[in-house]
Amino acid sequence: MPVKAYTCIEISKEDLKFSGAHFTIFSATERERLHGHNFKVSLLLTADVGDNGMCFSYVEIKTRLRKLCAQLDEYTLLPAASPFMQIRTEGAQYIAEFNGEEIPFLISDTLVLPVRNTTVEEFARYLLELLLRDAPFIEGNEIRELIMKVSSGPGQWGSASWSRD
Repeated sequence: MPVKAYTCIEISKEDLKFSGAHFTIFSATERERLHGHNFKVSLLLTADVGDNGMCFSYVEIKTRLRKLCAQLDEYTLLPAASPFMQIRTEGAQYIAEFNGEEIPFLISDTLVLPVRNTTVEEFARYLLELLLRDAPFIEGNEIRELIMKVSSGPGQWGSASWSRD
């Protein structure tokens, strides 16, 4: 009896990254200082191996990942869904209210994302959701699982996964 062959492909190219300023919020009273990272992005795909010995062409997926990274690149990233911080708009600025502080950010330099915190875990979930919204490559390619990974530095990754099951 032939074995059904699945494989896991990892797409982790040097240019799959974005630079962003952020601060992690730990509680209603504690947060990091504003700082930046060069965040790396990686995608693992589990799929059927076709009769030709391949799963699919990686070109479309790499193009989509590069586009997602470019959308976040060189911005200050703020969490719109934080339970501890509120963000309002005043003129050309966002004002982040945290623990009695009002922290101004230029709107032109800032993205307010639908995340709870600006962490690798939340970035991985957010990027995976964006990829799945516009992912025609999933249909017809028998992709079983996607795992989006985001790193803020060597040895520190957060991930989010989607499964067909």
